[in-house]
Amino acid sequence: MDIHDGAPALSVAGLRKTYGETRAVDGVDLVVGRGEVVALLGPNGAGKSTTIDMVVGLSRPDAGEIAVSGVSPREAVRRGLVGVLPQEGALLDDVTVRETVALIASLHRTPLPVEEALSRAGVADLADRRAARLSGGQKQRVRFAMALVPGPGLLVLDEPTAAMDVAARRDFWRSMHAFAETGRTVLFSTHYLEEAEAYADRVVLMHAGRVVADGPVSAVMAEVSGRTVTATVPGARAVDLGVLPGVTAAHVRDGRAELHCADSDLALRELLARYPDARDVEVGALGLEDAFLRLTETVEVVR
Repeated sequence: MDIHDGAPALSVAGLRKTYGETRAVDGVDLVVGRGEVVALLGPNGAGKSTTIDMVVGLSRPDAGEIAVSGVSPREAVRRGLVGVLPQEGALLDDVTVRETVALIASLHRTPLPVEEALSRAGVADLADRRAARLSGGQKQRVRFAMALVPGPGLLVLDEPTAAMDVAARRDFWRSMHAFAETGRTVLFSTHYLEEAEAYADRVVLMHAGRVVADGPVSAVMAEVSGRTVTATVPGARAVDLGVLPGVTAAHVRDGRAELHCADSDLALRELLARYPDARDVEVGALGLEDAFLRLTETVEVVR
């Protein structure tokens, strides 16, 4: 595989893209090392798809620089250094899976053997089946095989498991990590936050065309301070729990209290002191979804 020595899998600097009055991407800087599995997250309109389009050479930036394994996106595609798995993409109904992958292989100088691509994507048993007889999840795995054919150093995935069931998603990500362990890199966008939390080494959160958080899942969650304390508190009202020291917000449903805390230790001591009958106490960290919502809802975008 032709990979530029010493270059990161992906390097983006000062990336900008405007459509009319809309700044779709507004100064994105990002470096992704080889072997990383990186989740690109953000609400609709955050700039994820536009960024991906520019990374794979489908769109030119208005400003900024992009290098994939040390070369331009279009050169990387030409050399087979980048593979792309779109969320949707038509397959020819009357063509078999093997024929489809072989067609893509014929377009590359040094492709993976077709059978190897089929095996890595988990569709070897579907090789002789025509596309019209595939389920949505099976079609997505065929697209995965097509993306693997050039033997890319960077694999870019757009909502890769949208049509898959739970078991298929698990198998898919097992394949992804096996791919990354060979020194290759995976960059994927997803709306399944639990998927990013479970399978990504690193998350990049975008909002209004900018990166608002970037790092390991635990580090991103730490950027949104606080923990939650839940407990059964007989007779307690949310309005009373909400004023406890260390508590920023409180909710009570069917006798079960949930406290959002800036200082969970202080809040818990006060809770037990004032409500000695409290029981079934649990203290937990914010999940990625909570961090995502808080970061994207509270970030101040300055134009």
